[in-house]
Amino acid sequence: MSQTVRTRPEGSAQALSEAYDTALLDLDGVVYAGGNAIAHAVESLGTAGSGGMRLAYITNNALRTPDAVAEHLTELGIPTQAPDVITSAQAVARLISEQVPAGARVLVIGGEGLRVALRERGLEPVESADDDPAAVVQGFGGPDLPWGRFAEASYAVARGVPWFASNTDLTIPSARGIAPGNGAAVEVVRIATGAEPQVAGKPLPPMHRETILRTGAERPLVVGDRLDTDIEGAFNGEVDSLLVLTGVTDGPQLLAAPPRHRPTYVDADLRGLLTGQPEVTEAADGFRCGGWTATAGSDRLELNGDGEALDGLRALCAAAWTAAGDGSCELDGGKALARLGL
Repeated sequence: MSQTVRTRPEGSAQALSEAYDTALLDLDGVVYAGGNAIAHAVESLGTAGSGGMRLAYITNNALRTPDAVAEHLTELGIPTQAPDVITSAQAVARLISEQVPAGARVLVIGGEGLRVALRERGLEPVESADDDPAAVVQGFGGPDLPWGRFAEASYAVARGVPWFASNTDLTIPSARGIAPGNGAAVEVVRIATGAEPQVAGKPLPPMHRETILRTGAERPLVVGDRLDTDIEGAFNGEVDSLLVLTGVTDGPQLLAAPPRHRPTYVDADLRGLLTGQPEVTEAADGFRCGGWTATAGSDRLELNGDGEALDGLRALCAAAWTAAGDGSCELDGGKALARLGL
């Protein structure tokens, strides 16, 4: 796939909720963290939805069913139906169903979300490598998943049974901090077997395909907090993206982002859906946004001016991404980010 290299965040004269027909929203780190709603999420989504934007919730977490996720969102004050939720469990179940016979047995290493998705595709979940499975599927099973489940997967994979993973996110945000994700569990089986799984979740095409099939979105906007899943997934799907700074991505990571990790827009939280986005312009003295001007020096990024911190960050992105071209910016942005409190 050949794409133009993004060198700055884009501006938008329209509110994003008006410019796009569907928001494809990540959950952990965007809508909630550790089960609790993130500040401004409930009100912002309510306003965007009432204004006509369709809200779809796209999660790499395969543990819970769409019904359970919808119920949770509704309890938080975001009325949601199960068809509005698309999970990596659904994406991986479709991927498996295209490669094994109808009614085939699938060894499940994970939670109820995987089992429900497999049954939806006419497949039979089983618990043991000795149940003659046609495939092994691994998804996030929560903090209490027994260690022996990884051994069960390893036995089957070592026998040559095709291995699938819902996603390979190494971490997942929680109320207490950053915890190991399904990718860490996948590494256990990879180390034990030397095999490589087929992966369905963000940022890979099976997840984007599942999302478009289920939502029918024509002009979608991916909204996420992770560069390596949400934003890269939007890049792979050739759709626009909004990075919100309520999850795992910080300022230094954003400035160092290679092209596939550079979002279309950057904002603090989901209130960014309800507004336009300021334009970053190039002038003789650097890249300007709001009251800030950013430049790339020989060894570090420079920032001058005053104003909203996010405008300064957008200007710094333009300076860093332009300097990096199709690579990652290695200039020191620490002092500039400190000026912004980021």
